[in-house]
Amino acid sequence: MRSAVFAVILPILATGCATYSEPSSHLSGAAEAQEAAAITAVLQAQDEAWNRGDIPAFMAGYWKSPNLRFASGGNVARGWDATLERYEKRYDTPEKMGQLITSDYEIELLSPDAAIAHGRWMLEVDGDNPSGLYTLVMRKIAGEWVIVSDTTTSAD
Repeated sequence: MRSAVFAVILPILATGCATYSEPSSHLSGAAEAQEAAAITAVLQAQDEAWNRGDIPAFMAGYWKSPNLRFASGGNVARGWDATLERYEKRYDTPEKMGQLITSDYEIELLSPDAAIAHGRWMLEVDGDNPSGLYTLVMRKIAGEWVIVSDTTTSAD
């Protein structure tokens, strides 16, 4: 009896294991590198805008849609306008904004128009250096990579 069960179960398990494959963007290596560089450029442009004290320019990296999702500090803001308002309220002076440093970019292309970006952030603010991690869901919309969902956590 036991060998009959194994005779049925083992081929099913082997088939299930054999069909798994790593996610693929279906892009060539060069095209994937080009898209990853384009995503990194969006993130670096956000850093530069933040460090100039320009929150609206920082927000250019986000999808300008009521469907944008931003999660941080146990709260979720929905929509580009609500996310902008959250940033402007929380960081209403250059002193509160400090200098943003992002690092450790990990970009995984899921398809030609979808990616996940992980990284670290740190604010250099007088007397404090809050830091943490982020996970961004990005989409290529109208030829441009934008953040459609941002989950940012604090290490503090």
